[in-house]
Amino acid sequence: MQLGIRLHDIKKAPLEERLQIANEQGFKCGHLALSKVISEYSVADDALTPGFACYLKKLFNENNIDIAVLGCYLNLANPNEESLKKNQARYLAHIRFASLLGCGVVGTETGAVNEGYKYEERNHSDEALEIFVKNLRPVIEYAEKMGIIFAIEPVFKHIVCNPERARKVLDEINSPNLQIIFDPVNLLDISNYQNREQIIHNAIDLLGQDVAVVHIKDFKVEDNKLISVAAGTGEMDYSEIISFIKTRKPYIHVTLENTVPENAVASREYIQKLWDECEV
Repeated sequence: MQLGIRLHDIKKAPLEERLQIANEQGFKCGHLALSKVISEYSVADDALTPGFACYLKKLFNENNIDIAVLGCYLNLANPNEESLKKNQARYLAHIRFASLLGCGVVGTETGAVNEGYKYEERNHSDEALEIFVKNLRPVIEYAEKMGIIFAIEPVFKHIVCNPERARKVLDEINSPNLQIIFDPVNLLDISNYQNREQIIHNAIDLLGQDVAVVHIKDFKVEDNKLISVAAGTGEMDYSEIISFIKTRKPYIHVTLENTVPENAVASREYIQKLWDECEV
């Protein structure tokens, strides 16, 4: 596997410095969310030019860091038509930019049926899933034209909240350019986390063939809520995940989430040790 980090979890600094730090800390790839790591200049849609892409590509290459995910986490089920069109346009700009960057995937979560991108029960309805699929289709069509993999990340509180709904989206869109970002902790909630072994097993069974990237973090239970924390500092058992990666996904991008500058290296070393000790 190629272990990486969300670049916005590295200490606040210009992107050039963050990449140097990532390299020095032993990371091989990064999750790049433009607006979260670049504040010195514009990253608006019309700023994503070929020249900018070439500059970033060179910068990442100089630091031996792959762009695992170009993140664009906007709501594709926004009920406000004007906002939805802006979000879709932003996705198209990222897909076009990704085609020049040579990154792994353009990644997103799967939205909510309100403008605030908040959890409500209706997110888990059939109607919500239909809205998401409808609004996702033109984005995937553009990804196909540009030769880019677009990956959705199932999250319990969002529309694609479990492996079954993710499988349904993959089957309905039926495109080789639509794949999965697998974040096991994002499938969990206070209501189901005690069944996490079965949930993770089911996710691998249903979605494993379409997993393009793996996100790794941990969780703790505080005040009757799940709190995301760095890998190795919570309750997760990564045995099946590591075995899945080692047996079926050679050299896949695996990015750490919810680290802080003080524990990022320890988190990387923890996951690497599990990998080294995993027998398959």
